Amino acid sequence: MHREPLAHRARRKTLVMGVLNVTPDSFFDGGRFPSAETALSHARQLASIGADIIDIGGESSRPGSDPLPPSEEQARVLPVLDGLGDCPVPLSVDTYHATTARQAVNRGAVMINDITALRGDPAMAETIAEAGCECVLMHMQGEPKTMQREPRYRDVVDDICLFFEERLNAAIAAGVNEERIWLDPGFGFGKTAGHNLQLLRRLGEFQRLGRPILVGTSNKSTIGVVLDAPVEDRAEGTAATVAIAIAHGAAAVRVHDVEAMARVAQMSDAVMGYGHYE
Repeated sequence: MHREPLAHRARRKTLVMGVLNVTPDSFFDGGRFPSAETALSHARQLASIGADIIDIGGESSRPGSDPLPPSEEQARVLPVLDGLGDCPVPLSVDTYHATTARQAVNRGAVMINDITALRGDPAMAETIAEAGCECVLMHMQGEPKTMQREPRYRDVVDDICLFFEERLNAAIAAGVNEERIWLDPGFGFGKTAGHNLQLLRRLGEFQRLGRPILVGTSNKSTIGVVLDAPVEDRAEGTAATVAIAIAHGAAAVRVHDVEAMARVAQMSDAVMGYGHYE
């Protein structure tokens, strides 16, 4: 796999990762795309309205969710990948199962987005190294089933930086190309609202790790806490968090409402000096 790393593209603009959940139970869009046909249609729409990457997920990782057998995850995800052979934007798959990752890369995926940071499956690091694909190492305290039960940190940013240092070293030791590694501090994954807000406020501190940062705040519960808003009414809060993340150095943002958030990203990029606006 020899394509230009997405991290290189992120030096020129903030990348917008569009979410495509082919699940019945994801917190925001679960059940919206119950068949491969509806998912394919939505993926093509995402590509046409501003997505730079499409992230396909077959297992919900919302708080309290149960793990899914890899075979069921694959039954949801792989038909979508098969149908997107002509997709004009790169495809990512949100999985922590090495067997799913291997089949996804064989079907054209260029990125594996692993919420366990390669800890969930002992074969994942080797799989990614052999494939030469990009990967996202995400921080999560605990696991989706229990992660929101009283999460605690000595210092949330410092603790996550230490976690990332260990995970980066482990990935590189396993043969994963450092140039193709992204980091995601895991907004909402084993964190209180206060932790999440502090992550955004201090996002720039992750720059010391030398890898591009992906931020996924879209419609999450912290926005609901701050705005006292249900999940379907968090667009403005999402826009604010996307703009702040970009101002603090995010290289990519993972969002559901791609068209609106691509515009937020474009405006934020202009303020931060991307492009030529005199």
